Amino acid sequence: MDLNDVKCFLLDMDGTFYLGDAIIKGSLEFIDRVLATGRDYLFLTNNSSHNAAFYVERLRRMGLDTDRRHILTSGEATCEVVRERYPGRRAYVLGNEFLMEEFAEAGIPVDRQNPEIVVVGFDTTLDYQKMREVCDFVRAGLPYIATHPDFNCPTETGFMPDIGAIIAFIEASTGRRPDLVVGKPNPGIVRAAERRTGLSAGEMAMVGDRLYTDIETGLRSGMLSILVMSGETTEAMLAASDTRPDLKFGRLADMIELM
Repeated sequence: MDLNDVKCFLLDMDGTFYLGDAIIKGSLEFIDRVLATGRDYLFLTNNSSHNAAFYVERLRRMGLDTDRRHILTSGEATCEVVRERYPGRRAYVLGNEFLMEEFAEAGIPVDRQNPEIVVVGFDTTLDYQKMREVCDFVRAGLPYIATHPDFNCPTETGFMPDIGAIIAFIEASTGRRPDLVVGKPNPGIVRAAERRTGLSAGEMAMVGDRLYTDIETGLRSGMLSILVMSGETTEAMLAASDTRPDLKFGRLADMIELM
């Protein structure tokens, strides 16, 4: 499989399309080329601290007029998994207002007092009371789901701690890891992308800047895996890793002339 066989590009956001509040040069031209050649795109982000409506507005400020159909977050994918596996169950959700909105839209009851399952997201409003609560419920043995595994979230100045650091805190206190992680590189978010696009994994490409999430997603699911060097991964990291992308480019725009 090569670029010309791809019907839909699954695009990471942070470190791939933009970095912080700055769009990466050539990203808009890449989208133009995708659409001009009869293909489609879907932003597939592990960041569960924002919802699709937030990203639509953020991308519009950067010059891309898109809609919610083209954005799938790990929070949305987690809601699909919860509805499938635990229908009607009350969830303790460790997350900010955007993740809470996704659960409300999905019709999943949220309960901080007497939950039946625990869902942990990238909570940018985290405080010690929340950490005590979530550890109590995890320690009690409730089913424990995480939206994604990322340890850090890229910013213009480096990185900020992501959900992986929160999961490590919970494990240190409770001795438990999540029973299920939904986001990249795991199957839950891939199935959600297949439902959203109507395509099989083999008809799509996963494009991103992280080896252990983006590239592993492609390799594990049978997609074309494309690494861009505009975010987290350095040449030294790539050389030291056993995870090998099918293709590598400096940034999204470098693919245009091949499409």
